[in-house]
Amino acid sequence: QLQASGGGLVQTGGSLRLSCAVSGFTLDSDDIGWFRQAPGKEREGVSCISVRESRTYYHSAKERFTVSSDNANNMVYLQMNNLRPEDTAVYYCAAGAFYYCSQYPEGFGMDHWGKGTLVTVSS
Repeated sequence: QLQASGGGLVQTGGSLRLSCAVSGFTLDSDDIGWFRQAPGKEREGVSCISVRESRTYYHSAKERFTVSSDNANNMVYLQMNNLRPEDTAVYYCAAGAFYYCSQYPEGFGMDHWGKGTLVTVSS
């Protein structure tokens, strides 16, 4: 199971750190991706991290977001800085192969999804 948390309301330019708690498997065996879905829009990829800590970021997240993992505690984090109103969305973490995460921004191929956490950025 995966559970995202840490969302909330923040002003433009602010920061949030999202957490993804993983249970039932370990981060030594599965890659993790962050995705988001804004109201009325398609789901889109944000970032991916592999078991070997390879990272990739989709365009919207580059230079502003940082993904990290704490394998000892089975946690994955998404540090989001300089937030913009267009970052407003429900953010999800999902488990699946790094290849799928990095190649399919809509989330195709990701095996397990957690409940999302809402991030709202006010202008």
